[in-house]
Amino acid sequence: MTIEFFRSRRLRLIRTFAASFALAIVLSGCQSMNAESLVSSSAPPEISGPAASAIAGDMVSRLAEQIGPGKATIALKADTSPFGQALEAALKGWGYAVITDQKTDQGTKVIPLAYVISSVDGQVLARLSTESVELGRAYSVTAGGATPASALTLMRRG
Repeated sequence: MTIEFFRSRRLRLIRTFAASFALAIVLSGCQSMNAESLVSSSAPPEISGPAASAIAGDMVSRLAEQIGPGKATIALKADTSPFGQALEAALKGWGYAVITDQKTDQGTKVIPLAYVISSVDGQVLARLSTESVELGRAYSVTAGGATPASALTLMRRG
């Protein structure tokens, strides 16, 4: 094997470690939420529609594994970014009712949901946060979509 092979492998390992470390830092910024005070969600507008859809689809499927598919109404801050629109569509695709005005009927189970999408070292870090669970993952993004570049990070709140 050549020295170039080992250098490229070492560089990939460093990038993976850096992305994992950045994801851990993002996930450590826990905030408590309730239906009346969602934290601001953010996603860079430069993420393409196909990449936003791929990330939102993967993250919502993982969220559904934790809270059950279509079991509640999701409260989301209104967002016109490609990711915000893709996230709302993915949630509805999994059977969740989605509200953006934070007003519901008395007795309706509402799960406030916030997200952060950020770019780090050529990858995109995605985080979904509810009162009980927080999910995070790094993605490699191309114009045509996105693929997971790290394991899913899961944090449960007691």
